Amino acid sequence: MSIPATPVFRFAPSPNGELHLGHAYSAMLNARLAEATGGRLLVRIEDIDVTRCTPEFEADIFRDLAWLGIEWEEPVRRQSEHFAEYEALLLRLINAELVYPAFMSRGEIRAHIAEVEAKGRPWPRDPDGAPHYPAADKKFSRAERQRRIAKGAPFAWRLDTQAAIDRLDEPLFWQEFTDETLAETLAIQARPEDWGDVVIARREIPTSYHLSVVADDALQGITHVVRGRDLYAATGIQRLLQHLLGLPAPAYFHHRLIVGSDGRKLSKSLGASGVAALRQAGVSPAEVRRMVGL
Repeated sequence: MSIPATPVFRFAPSPNGELHLGHAYSAMLNARLAEATGGRLLVRIEDIDVTRCTPEFEADIFRDLAWLGIEWEEPVRRQSEHFAEYEALLLRLINAELVYPAFMSRGEIRAHIAEVEAKGRPWPRDPDGAPHYPAADKKFSRAERQRRIAKGAPFAWRLDTQAAIDRLDEPLFWQEFTDETLAETLAIQARPEDWGDVVIARREIPTSYHLSVVADDALQGITHVVRGRDLYAATGIQRLLQHLLGLPAPAYFHHRLIVGSDGRKLSKSLGASGVAALRQAGVSPAEVRRMVGL
């Protein structure tokens, strides 16, 4: 097993609900791999969604992780405390003319796509099934963009993905571990074009999941990103941002998802799969490990 001198892992939940079995599996797997490799485990609170994330849910996360027997380093990084750092990276992308203000509302997006599809032309979707942004306002002049922003028009900063790809000298890859032992890796070619022009920041919040996660992984020296398979395809966009911003790329392992009795991925609507509910029902941490296959 080829492992850097001091591997650094992280578990990065959002405090917008309670932890469920899927979160427990990811946290325990990160902790186990950190211990097995002589590495470090960090916990990061991804709370850029300040309307849904609460201190109460954050406290619940720490309580559940401690009950599971997981130990992590202090201090914990909270994304909501680092907006200035993300904004500095956003300004670099703006100055490089790699992002643009996108003004179309959800209704306008739906109407535009419906008009195109009514003519028999399929509209591209991203790996999550959401339609690509039409990007009609990419053609606006700088003066028109500034006029709209000055008038208070709602907008989001979107990555001009094709323009960013055109600046690549060669295809982008990432290192993907093949199983929970981290014994073997594959080189996976990134496909950021599959996502279209993704949101990089919003008018009221100068970041997004994609921008903040690559910034945090770099700033915290994360060497191994171990997270759910549902984020596998998103790695393509994140590798592109890492390249554009000159940030290091960690190695990745996208683990299996824990699913409910209906075969669907668990969500924070919880039910009996919530860690707190299991604890209150008398389930032990050892039993939780067995439930998730650890």
